[in-house]
Amino acid sequence: MNQRVLLIEDEAPIADSIEYSLKKDGFDAIIARDGIAGLTAARNIFPSIIILDLMLPDISGMDLCRILRKENNAPIIILTAKTDEVDRIMGLELGADDYITKPFSARELIARIRAVLRRSRNTLTEDSKTRLTAGDIVMDIPKRSVSIGNIQIHLPLKQFELLKVFMAHPDEVLTRNFLFQTIWNSDSAYDTGTLDVHIRWLREKIEKDPAKPNYIRTIRRVGYKFVAG
Repeated sequence: MNQRVLLIEDEAPIADSIEYSLKKDGFDAIIARDGIAGLTAARNIFPSIIILDLMLPDISGMDLCRILRKENNAPIIILTAKTDEVDRIMGLELGADDYITKPFSARELIARIRAVLRRSRNTLTEDSKTRLTAGDIVMDIPKRSVSIGNIQIHLPLKQFELLKVFMAHPDEVLTRNFLFQTIWNSDSAYDTGTLDVHIRWLREKIEKDPAKPNYIRTIRRVGYKFVAG
């Protein structure tokens, strides 16, 4: 059975070109021309992956990404004409798995889709039987839940994945490059500033004093170490 790609894109020439390339590469392509149609499709067709343009005529792409992430487990790649780092980080923080900046080639998009789907499959395999603990932190990976003591905390996808990597490698020094490639995949053209921002956000969720972290320690000029207890 072919993997089903939901493309939410209002510009007809772009949507038609992507649809042609997806079908040529063996994907089932479903096209939604606006946010409402995209949300309806996502709720009914159970896509393998969602390609989401941020500039839609009826709903903000950021708002739609937030809704989709709450309702749907399919990976999301955002399409954007914006190159500002804040916009990219916002999309990732809302739960997108990758982004690609317009203009782009069909070949690049297909490569990104395959990479994200591959990571998603690997995560499902690893997550099926894993539960991690460190100090007061308990991570139930199949349920995508994290608690500190008796308090449940919400972590967006990338923060969850970062914490999972840290908890799976307690008391090990992990380089920025290792974390960057593990979480965002080496095919993606991010800079390590994105990683540092996500580390800061994660500290704000799990540390009593983010300015003096007990769990996630900075190792100067190298990366980070997660101190389990």
